[in-house]
Amino acid sequence: MTSVSMLQAPAVSPTALTADQIAAYNRDGYVVLPGLVSPGNASALNDEVMGIMDAIGLGDSKLRQTSRYLAGSALDALINSPDLLRIAATLMGGSSTLYLPFTAVKSGGGGGRFHFHQDNQYTRFDGPGINLWFALTEMTPENGCLQVVPGSHLAGTLDADVLADGHRSVQREPDEFVSVLMQPGDCVAFTRLTVHGSGPNVTPSPRVAYAVQFHRDDVNAIWNGSETPVNIKANPRWSTGPVDAIVAGTAKDEDLDGH
Repeated sequence: MTSVSMLQAPAVSPTALTADQIAAYNRDGYVVLPGLVSPGNASALNDEVMGIMDAIGLGDSKLRQTSRYLAGSALDALINSPDLLRIAATLMGGSSTLYLPFTAVKSGGGGGRFHFHQDNQYTRFDGPGINLWFALTEMTPENGCLQVVPGSHLAGTLDADVLADGHRSVQREPDEFVSVLMQPGDCVAFTRLTVHGSGPNVTPSPRVAYAVQFHRDDVNAIWNGSETPVNIKANPRWSTGPVDAIVAGTAKDEDLDGH
């Protein structure tokens, strides 16, 4: 069982988004929010995520994901922070709801490249969705930082190839992209339509991040081959609440949206 980490300050630093930040998000499909989590809180979250990895096993996967987190934990405070929800709602332009939280840990020593894709190539939203992606270690090209294609969200949902491991990939690799360099506690917010990926982690240490996704409340979605959209607030795809324990051998990699 993993232990609970305690935050040293509010889960999210109280902040009001500027007009420039909102404009950048709408124009580029992403915006970096520096220091959204304090250094102390980033350290506590990192310890907690790695405790989860100890419980479920990190292995050498190119990205280790689980949506499980402990009740009363540092992750619980972050994921269910009213301030975080307010940021998501502001950027999406309306009342919003938590969609999916998950670990995004890339093993050291060559943890693999993640192909460019859109989150909407998994579960298909007909309206706004957002990923608030937190760096819990420094993010560099050497350890597989996030890479985004500015403005790619304006093209809508692109056709995707399904890779051998079940993940999605855009059919044409982008010629240009931005490597998002981040410090622990920084957040990058990007839309569900923003093309993004990451390079391999060639450093000896894990690259540790955490993603918290939201949808606007009027969004309908389809998944698993269904042709009938359903309102995702009324019909949640995922259970997003905390659990009482994370026990070794019981939490496996999940087929989660986005990476």
